[in-house]
Amino acid sequence: MIVKKNKFLMGALAFTLSATLVACGGNDDEMGSGDMNEHMKENMDRMDESDSMEGMDHSGMDMSGSGEIPEGLEEAENPTFEVGDTAIITEAHMEGMEGAEATIVGAYDTVAYSISYDPTNGGERVEDHKWIIHEEITDAPGEPYVEGDEVQVEADHMEGMDGATATIDSVEETTVYMIDFPLESGEEVTNHKWVTESELSAE
Repeated sequence: MIVKKNKFLMGALAFTLSATLVACGGNDDEMGSGDMNEHMKENMDRMDESDSMEGMDHSGMDMSGSGEIPEGLEEAENPTFEVGDTAIITEAHMEGMEGAEATIVGAYDTVAYSISYDPTNGGERVEDHKWIIHEEITDAPGEPYVEGDEVQVEADHMEGMDGATATIDSVEETTVYMIDFPLESGEEVTNHKWVTESELSAE
């Protein structure tokens, strides 16, 4: 009697497991449990790689700066955030930025670019670095660059950036801000370059 009961329970468990695997398979009727496990592992690997790439892209960034500004950069006439104002950082270029309260150190009207480049020190290619500004490009013309243009960078936000040849990924005519902000560790980042107006929010 006990043997029959155990067989019944094992049968019910096998049926439940099969139903679960079919449900997890979604509309891919041909995917077996082995394929499904492999598919899930590949997805997890891609997510892990994406997270590590995001960190790696900006791991060499010098979060604090000297406070010096490029020649020709003009102060914003009517910025949303004045020098001395505080604002919340809504987008992070590096871990610890998003949600931090920033103090505005400088506000400037310019063109900001996200760029991709191969560092001059032989490091891995950096994709979609935000931001450099028009005044940080060698022999920049009066008109803004467009997506796909190649430029030589004169900024040193990251190791191997200064002197690198970069491709323009995006262009944004905006007000950029130099900011101070604290990290969760208690470290104070000073004269960070740059955040754009769309990356800041009033408290």
